[in-house]
Amino acid sequence: MIEFEYQTLPWNIVFGAGALARLPGELDKLGMKRALVLTTPNQTDSGETVLDLLDDRAAGLFDQCVMHVPQQTVTAASVRARELGADCTVALGGGSTTGLGKALAVQMNLPNIVIPTSYAGSEMTNIWAITDEGRKVTARDNEAVPTLTLYDPELTLTLPPKFAAASGLNAMAQAVVNIATDKVNPIVSCLAVDAVRSLYESLPVIMDKPDDMEARSKALYGACLAGGALGTGATSLHHKICHTMGGTFNMPHAETHAVILPHSVAYNTAATPEGSARLAEAMRANNAADAIYDLMKKLGLPLGLKDLGFSEAEIDKAAEITLENSFHNAEPVSFERLRTLLQNAYEGVPPQAIT
Repeated sequence: MIEFEYQTLPWNIVFGAGALARLPGELDKLGMKRALVLTTPNQTDSGETVLDLLDDRAAGLFDQCVMHVPQQTVTAASVRARELGADCTVALGGGSTTGLGKALAVQMNLPNIVIPTSYAGSEMTNIWAITDEGRKVTARDNEAVPTLTLYDPELTLTLPPKFAAASGLNAMAQAVVNIATDKVNPIVSCLAVDAVRSLYESLPVIMDKPDDMEARSKALYGACLAGGALGTGATSLHHKICHTMGGTFNMPHAETHAVILPHSVAYNTAATPEGSARLAEAMRANNAADAIYDLMKKLGLPLGLKDLGFSEAEIDKAAEITLENSFHNAEPVSFERLRTLLQNAYEGVPPQAIT
């Protein structure tokens, strides 16, 4: 007997090569007249290009977006939006810009348009976060869902293959936690399985042929579905760990998700046998955790937290902070087992069950 509940999010999506050119017309449809463009410092030139495209629809540029959405950045962007009389934001980039746009949408009721240039997938969720005083605090609010998400695979061509791979694993994590779960939702699971399959197949092609538009488009599609799965699904131990790593230790977002993912999957495999088998099947493998670890090696990604600059001396602190607030996970979590997971992830050893 099948029983489930499902409620979609208010998505509004335009997807296709060259879709950026549609931005002015889409803003006109939405009645938006003064857009504040958001970018990171290294994407200022791209932000200026969007300003030129928007012409008199552009209010100005805020190019100080950074990882993990620090409270001071939100405050500075809020001041800038008010000074310019912005009636919406256009976030061009990855999770840093999307995250800031979401925070402004929730805190200022400022509609946000998102143009992803990476495979973050967060534009498809209602999860928003702010980092303050060494803690990354997350919440769900449908006001955070972009008023419009415009996917243009051509914009991902400048994403270096190595970062594209890490970004893709970050997106894959959003799908994985909604396949290998004890709270399976059949609609969410369908999104998640197709996401994993698309990312698993496209990322190696991008590494070999960075200009392959079909692979770039397939990866962006996979990220879209993965974010959709997380947006209407759930998080668990994996994301709790990664939020700790980002908020407290300022670890690189995508690469940290990639390193933690095979270990979090291995941790939950015994409690999610059917979901873990389905996840493995999506990657044409026998063991899901091993398949993800092998994919990381194939893509040339860092395998251990030590490779990302994390200190072994901080493992206990990371475990303690992760457990500060309760969260759902298929397999029970204790300090000792979590510490073992983090030690394995630190060293970059092959994933293994933790008893």
